[in-house]
Amino acid sequence: MRVLRIFVVALLAFITYIVFSGSISPYDIVSGIVVALVIAGFFSSFTIQNPLKVFDPRRWFWLIVYAIYYFFVAEVKSHLDVMYRIIHPRMPVNPGIVMVPYSVESDYAITSIANSITNTPGTVVVDIDPNNKHYYVHWINVKTTDPETARKMISSKFEYFSKKVFD
Repeated sequence: MRVLRIFVVALLAFITYIVFSGSISPYDIVSGIVVALVIAGFFSSFTIQNPLKVFDPRRWFWLIVYAIYYFFVAEVKSHLDVMYRIIHPRMPVNPGIVMVPYSVESDYAITSIANSITNTPGTVVVDIDPNNKHYYVHWINVKTTDPETARKMISSKFEYFSKKVFD
């Protein structure tokens, strides 16, 4: 199982290295393999609990759907909303911190949702309460303080996709 963990972490690190280097020259491939193996040697024991999940094509499909939704729907809507608030003469904002419950289990899913919320303009996760399964989110325009309604408005789509990818 340890070898499989090392392989999976090395593979993911190598893919990330090649994508961010933007090159498939022999130098980048060799250095990518070396860097990926070193990273995998150090981090594989605690980064992946079940390495076989990585090879499930359904998870990859949902990851792609999640990325498309995030970049082309959630981000665009949020940017337009924040731009409207900036351009509007009275700058209509109602900032506040709301409690948003979540139901995912894995650390990766919890982190994925928190990052999606934070990277979407107008919302920032300021704290996570893993014992009670809540995010505390600073929201530029608080529309509700009811936790379930806030969840539907802020994180329900992110949670839907994260469950399919990570849990």
